[in-house]
Amino acid sequence: MPKIKKNKKAMITIHCIIIAIIVCAYVLLIVGSYFWNGEHWYQVFNPFVTFPTESTSPDYVLDMFVRIVSLSFVVITITHVVRLILKIIGLRIKRGQSLASLLSSFSKYLGAIVLIFSILGTLGIDTTVLLASAGILSLIVGLGAQPLIEDIFAGIFIVFEHTFDIGDIIVVDGFRGTVKEMGIRTTKIEDAGGDIKVINNSDIRTLINMTSKLSTAICDISISYTDNIEKVEKVLNENLPKIKEKYKYIAKGPTYVGIQSLSDSAVILRVIAECNETMRYQVQRDINREIKMLFDKNNITIPYPQIVVHAAKKDDE
Repeated sequence: MPKIKKNKKAMITIHCIIIAIIVCAYVLLIVGSYFWNGEHWYQVFNPFVTFPTESTSPDYVLDMFVRIVSLSFVVITITHVVRLILKIIGLRIKRGQSLASLLSSFSKYLGAIVLIFSILGTLGIDTTVLLASAGILSLIVGLGAQPLIEDIFAGIFIVFEHTFDIGDIIVVDGFRGTVKEMGIRTTKIEDAGGDIKVINNSDIRTLINMTSKLSTAICDISISYTDNIEKVEKVLNENLPKIKEKYKYIAKGPTYVGIQSLSDSAVILRVIAECNETMRYQVQRDINREIKMLFDKNNITIPYPQIVVHAAKKDDE
């Protein structure tokens, strides 16, 4: 996890440097255009200056095209900067990644809306009329977009109730995976095989958060009925603390908890350890390996299925 965080920080730093270079170049272009051709190109390049909606200039179409490109650049850059700031906040604040991801998704949609209205204003369309009619339109669309509204509110409640965070391992409808991204409408979960499941936020009704507390790694080990159980227990109790020293990601244990069952051909012993959910299966593998070597060293038999064949004798005729 620390290595992943370091990589994210490095990527954010690179993005910040690139954006800073682009913004500086753009500011120099605006300033240069003012000295190069006076107010005309300054008015075209600078999106914060009013652009004339009517003109008799033969290059007016070109001016409008440049203005739209300039507007797009500024809005996209501001949106990208806001999303980068949110990522930085998410990395620095505990359990802040989910909120940062949600706001980042929201800022992307907001930036698109601002850009559309800015371009329409540049083209001479009265956006105030559009905003007035948008109220009626939103009422009509809202009646048919109830699932979308449900997804948005469900995402907000998930974040503020700390149901889960980015990086948590959760189980939703039998699908177990790591939360990779939380959007304003959907959540993306990646399983161990790299498959990504996209779930609408409103569909996440029941889930299991596997990383809200330490998980238990369970190892069931078989020994032969002929082995002395007291000897086996003594060997385990003496050597299990050494396994903890060797594998630092084991939080508690391993601990021998007793005989789990008496099966047909073996006595099943149970050893447990507590660890982070991301390491649960690795802890099971490591404990099984160490116990196998431990049993080999102390001549403790781990039984395996065997087939006994009896040869039938034919009666002499």
